[in-house]
Amino acid sequence: MDTQFPILSLILWLPLIGIILLFFINRKNEQAIKIVSLLTILIDFALSIYLLFNFDYSAPGFQFVEKKAWLPFINSTYFLGVDGISILFIPLATLTTLLCILISWHSIKDMVKEFYLALLFTNIAMVGVFLALDLLLFYVFWEAILIPMYLIIGIWGGPRRIYSTIKFFLYTFFGSVFLLIAILYIYNLYGTFDYQYLLGRSFSFEVEKLLFLGFLIAFAIKVPMWPVHTWLPDAHTEAPTAGSVILAGILIKMGGYGMVRFLLPLFPNASEYFAKMILVLSVIAIIYAGLACLWQTDLKRLIAYSSVSHMGFVTLGIFSFNPIGIKGAILQMVNHGIVTGALFMCVGVIYDRTHSRAISYYGGLATAFPLYSALFMIFTLASIGLPGTNGFVGEFLILLGTFLSNKIVVVFAATGVIIGAAYMLYLYKRVFFEKPKEYLFGLEPMKVTELSAIVPMVFLVFLIGLYPKLFLDLMTTSVVQILTYLR
Repeated sequence: MDTQFPILSLILWLPLIGIILLFFINRKNEQAIKIVSLLTILIDFALSIYLLFNFDYSAPGFQFVEKKAWLPFINSTYFLGVDGISILFIPLATLTTLLCILISWHSIKDMVKEFYLALLFTNIAMVGVFLALDLLLFYVFWEAILIPMYLIIGIWGGPRRIYSTIKFFLYTFFGSVFLLIAILYIYNLYGTFDYQYLLGRSFSFEVEKLLFLGFLIAFAIKVPMWPVHTWLPDAHTEAPTAGSVILAGILIKMGGYGMVRFLLPLFPNASEYFAKMILVLSVIAIIYAGLACLWQTDLKRLIAYSSVSHMGFVTLGIFSFNPIGIKGAILQMVNHGIVTGALFMCVGVIYDRTHSRAISYYGGLATAFPLYSALFMIFTLASIGLPGTNGFVGEFLILLGTFLSNKIVVVFAATGVIIGAAYMLYLYKRVFFEKPKEYLFGLEPMKVTELSAIVPMVFLVFLIGLYPKLFLDLMTTSVVQILTYLR
């Protein structure tokens, strides 16, 4: 569906208006900086919700399409569009940025103006990845997100922020080199970067396998899959709360999204050829990262390793080649962004008061900090997939879809559910239910901005958990269309 009004461009570039306004605000006027940033992203989020409610989930193909000449001398276009695969990630990206602004309201005290400029720039890059239908444009947004994330972790991160930032940058940039080479090879063959034109085009099997690996390396690092996951725990541990929320909520979803958007439809034969390898790596990630969580002593590091385990389920569902499994994987990416993002916000709340992430530092928070404890419990139960929460729906669909195509893999993957329950409940016991520590009493109550950031996540946990049809219907037509390229 084409539209005369360029709503996708408006959603994509609206934060640029906020960036320009911030340049004219004195850096000492921190309240004005925060309010302008908040209002900008609030409007952007409202537009993304409008887009969601006006999306026709029964119609095949891309909607709200915008296509203009960009670099005509190389046949590259400014080509934007959404379908049932990308439609959920646009409001998730704008919501994530909005909540990052709120959760950082009181915790960021240095270089406030630069921090909010980085957040607004991050929003543009994130949304661009999910809207771009030109391979070169996609690559530009894919790489652009490294710039603000490098600054967010490197300037406002923890004591080992420089090491973590460089590691994050080198890993992701290394993968992007292979992605760029693969894109250039495709351009050399067909003379275009147009995603729609390339759908259904054939490659020789040997070339297809190499192109698949070029794209896979970039996406696997971003997910991150085992064994290229080691940058994530370091980045999460040292990042400020907002940086961790963006990493968990959106950045690692870009890898899973890329697999569904590009690997399956563009390289169907190679996808089937490498599927067993990816299923094995997914199971290893689920079990290995889950067991690693049991040995963690740092709150953020434990949640970071849990992300590796949960994203293992996502790649498992994608390469089940089953509509149930793929829909479960897409929904689980959204679910993981909600639940893990919320857990990182909760860690940020308590860290701002105690300046410690050591699990052993805590105990008895259920008595000392009851409201916070209740919120953390909701996200803990969602993380382990309790029925009635969003985590259950995604994991169940992934396991069901994979079971229909590979029963042996499911037997091993299902152990990850048990391990997940073990490390999350053990964490909750140590932090909230053991003997109360005297120094934890009298903690400052949760601020309005903190509650405003966390409570919407509670709503989404139960909305998706109790009425998943609302979200699954959006993606059905597009998932079926993707699967036609595999047959």
